Amino acid sequence: QVQLVQSGGKLVGGGLVQAGGSLRLSCAVSGRTFSSYALGWFRRAPGKEREFVATVTWNDAFTVYSDSVKGRFTITTEYAKNTVYLQMNSLKPEDTAVYYCAATLVSPNYFTNYHKPGQYDYWGQGTQVTVSS
Repeated sequence: QVQLVQSGGKLVGGGLVQAGGSLRLSCAVSGRTFSSYALGWFRRAPGKEREFVATVTWNDAFTVYSDSVKGRFTITTEYAKNTVYLQMNSLKPEDTAVYYCAATLVSPNYFTNYHKPGQYDYWGQGTQVTVSS
C-alpha cells in the first residue's frame, strides 16, 4: 500500500499569499519501491473539475507541466526523503485551489495518460492554496 502525505502550502506565520508570491508543497511517499512510481500534482478550483498541474518520474528524467503553470511552477523529487515537491512562484489568484499529489506505477500508459486523474492509483489528502489579489 502506498501512502501520500502532503504538507506545506502556507506562509510561515500564517496568512494568505499575495499575487506574485511563492509557496512550496511537499508530498511524502511511503510503502513501495519509489523508483517504480511517477508522481503528479493536480488541483481543483471551486466549481471546477480536477486539473492536471505537473508530473515527474523519480529520477526527474520525465517532467511535464500544464500550460497554465509552465515557467512558474517546478516539480522535483528528493529520493533520499521519498518526497516530491511543487515549487510555485509568481502565484496568481486563479491558482487558488485544493492541490493534490498522486502516484502511479511507471508504465507505457503513464506516458500518454499522465494528465488524467484516472491514471493515478494513490492520492494525498489535499492542501488548500489561496492566493489573494
